[in-house]
Amino acid sequence: MTTFSSPLAAALDEFLAFKRRRGYRYGRAEFTLRSFDRFVAGRAQMDPAWRLDEVILAWLASRPGRLAVSVAQDMAVIRQFWHYARRRHPARFRRDVRWPKLATETVFTPHVLTVADIRALLRQAGGLDRPRFRRALYRVLLLVLYCTGLRVGEALRLRMNDVDLDRGVLFVAEFKGRARWVPFHRTLGRELRAYLVARRAFTGAEARQDDPWFVGPGGRALSTRTAWYTLSRMFRLAGLKPRAGRAGPRPYDLRHTFAVHRLTRWYREGADLHGRLPWLSAYMGHADLLGTETYLTATPELLGLAAHRLRRRFVRAGHP
Repeated sequence: MTTFSSPLAAALDEFLAFKRRRGYRYGRAEFTLRSFDRFVAGRAQMDPAWRLDEVILAWLASRPGRLAVSVAQDMAVIRQFWHYARRRHPARFRRDVRWPKLATETVFTPHVLTVADIRALLRQAGGLDRPRFRRALYRVLLLVLYCTGLRVGEALRLRMNDVDLDRGVLFVAEFKGRARWVPFHRTLGRELRAYLVARRAFTGAEARQDDPWFVGPGGRALSTRTAWYTLSRMFRLAGLKPRAGRAGPRPYDLRHTFAVHRLTRWYREGADLHGRLPWLSAYMGHADLLGTETYLTATPELLGLAAHRLRRRFVRAGHP
């Protein structure tokens, strides 16, 4: 039974099932397909002579003000659907589409926070109320994101049995084709234990193994939308982000900050970076170093440490 509603419902169902049989989760893409399906259904009601190529372009232009890279991501999903449908039903999908050329990479510059910035955010967490449990909730969420470099979604998907306080390790379920164990320092372990006490007092019951680790004010799993909104608001109140607009650091920049701070610390310690970078890549859940490169933003401190190490190496080699 189809869950789509447009004249393309059967083809969309086939395509979604095809992708999932090949092992793709296709969660965000399904959201895109459903948005497209609703648009097609509305256009077909208004115009019985609608054409798919025209409707695709109209749908891509239906939300002005979006970043070109976001539109390109949506277009990529619909383009895959169109190619699949054309192979399956060549007579029905014979008309070519003039796909627009859009930017495929974001131009957003990551923000690497300082230790003082992190402390300012923790102070904002300490001022949350209604209920007071939010103080413990967002304090430990901030610390998990900063201390482990988890993606926001990965942190919010943690279950009680994914957090081993005795061994000091988190289990991150499969995401982008990879699952992993993430060890954490004993100081973060103390924060997690304190949060667990606050969580138990707030929910009024002992948590089951499959219950979410992070719970919202209603006692249910903390949603990505709620967490992102609250964290962004804390960034604004801490003076790290303007009161309006997209400028300034995002919650996701805590992952960038983790990577740069880890690299900076290794530079200070004189560690072998060529040997350590694969560790960082595996810890962050990347298949290779190319995925990790995105997070290694050069900061003045990091550049200074790198230059100092290079100079020492040249001096040891006998160069002036």
